[in-house]
Formats: sequence, C-alpha cells, structure tokens
Amino acid sequence: MAYEALGPLQRETLSRWEREQAQLKASVIDWDTEAWQRDSDFAGLHRVGGVDISFIKGDDVRACASLVVLSYPELEVLYEECRMVNLTAPYVSGFLAFREVPFLVDAIQRLQKKDPSLMPQVLLVDGNGVLHHRGFGVACHIGIITDLPCIGVAKKLLQVDGLKNNDLHKEKIQHLKMGGDTFPLMGDSGTILGMALKSHSKSSKPLYVSVGHKVSLEAAVRLIQTCCRYRIPEPIRQADIRSREYIRRTVELANSQEAGQERRREGLKEKHSPTLSPTRGLEESAGEERPPENPSPGHPS
Repeated sequence: MAYEALGPLQRETLSRWEREQAQLKASVIDWDTEAWQRDSDFAGLHRVGGVDISFIKGDDVRACASLVVLSYPELEVLYEECRMVNLTAPYVSGFLAFREVPFLVDAIQRLQKKDPSLMPQVLLVDGNGVLHHRGFGVACHIGIITDLPCIGVAKKLLQVDGLKNNDLHKEKIQHLKMGGDTFPLMGDSGTILGMALKSHSKSSKPLYVSVGHKVSLEAAVRLIQTCCRYRIPEPIRQADIRSREYIRRTVELANSQEAGQERRREGLKEKHSPTLSPTRGLEESAGEERPPENPSPGHPS
C-alpha cells in the first residue's frame, strides 16, 4: 500500500505500527531455548497449542478467535476456547498482527489465569514468523508478547526478499517426494527465511515454516512434521475446525432467535388486529358502510 494514497491518520497509524514492529523485532530469539527442543524425540514436550481466526462469510469484522491445546505426542485436544470478536483495526498487508494478535493473546492470557497447567509449551500459528516483509510476522508478534516459543506455518509462499512462486519454485516443489522432505527459502539477501516442507506424503502442496520466537528453524520443521496427521499441523487444524463450527452454531442460534422474535411479533399483530376480509377492511378504513349480504339458500340469516 502506497503511503501517498493514505490519509494523515492512516499514515500515522502505519508509521506507529512500523516503529512497534522494529522495537519488538529486536527481541526475537531464533534459537532453541528449551531442553525438549534439542532432544531428537522432543522428550519433555507435553502440550502443543494452536491458534486461528475464522470469519463469518461476507463479514470482515466479526470473527471467531480460537485457541486449542493438544497433548504431545498423542495430539489429543486437552483444552479449547472459541470466542466471537470484532476486528476493528483495518487489514494492511504486512501488519496482520495488529488486526488479529490482541484477541489471540487475550485467549492465551485467559488460559494462564484459568489453568496454568494446560498452558502450551509451544504455539503453532497460522501465518508467518521471520518470513515477512520486515522480518516480523504474526508468529513473532505473538511469541514476543506471550514469551512462548512460536512457529509460523503458512499455506502460501509470502513473496518477500526475492522469493517468488515462479517456475523454479514450482520445480523445487516437484522434487519433494516424501513427507518430511524440505528445501530452504533463501532470499536475495542470502538469509534463509524459512523452509518449504512436504508435511504429508499425499499432499501436493508444501507448508512454509518459519521461526516465530524461542525456537530454531531446524527444531521447528521437525516438530511441525511430527504434528501432521494431514497436510495442516493438528493444533492449527483443530483450532480452525472448532472456530468454524463455533461460528456455524452461533450464526444458527442468532438466526433461530431472530426468527422466533419475528414469529412472536407476527403473533402479536394477529392477536390485536380485527379479523377482516381484505375488501371489508379497505371499505371500513375508507369510512364506507357495506350493506348486509343476502343469506345463501337453505342457510339461516
């Protein structure tokens, strides 16, 4: 988005967001900080979290923010929270975190207060980490604010630092034969920003894994692979499934309540309105009297 196309308040908002990103980026840790991360089998890892935001169809404001925590390595759901929210910040490419992160952080903080024993030891985020326009995506943002190890998992390649979804990139994807196969995402700067991962042998599209906070890229890729029953890692997949189901139930309930209110309103109208034929109603409303009709033969008048 070109700055000259924005109003003064929008330019000021983006400038503030850029400054905040730069300040937070300085705190990103891109190496393993936990003992379980350095173990080949992730011994000591027991809880893996996933977050997601799903929108009501046709509505870019009302959404469902979801947090799930799964056991590891079983990948069974231990905890879930879904909550409807209103996203008031505008969507601007490169600044997604300022629109979505506050609601996901709130969910994590509620869990911390409610039951600290269920807090995730690592959080998988549907989005990017250091694979970002300014090296600070949504997974980094959540990681810094919550101080949790975070991993960015994107379904599409973010084309930054010379990375392009071109013929060469597609050719590299074709060489990913088995689940667990990877190739590095090296930008024009010479920096490896993430890894393309074939997460499942039957999947034709890779995932794009990048460091969020307090984990190395190597450990992040290994962990994502172990969390995939299908293409999408189970914590993110479950967060998505449950948020969409919550929206479905919420919208259905709202529609049902609205229909019930409408039926009650119609019932009240019928109860308090005289029963008139359409013709008579029109005549009486015009102040005209209608002569009595002759009774039908064989019927009393």
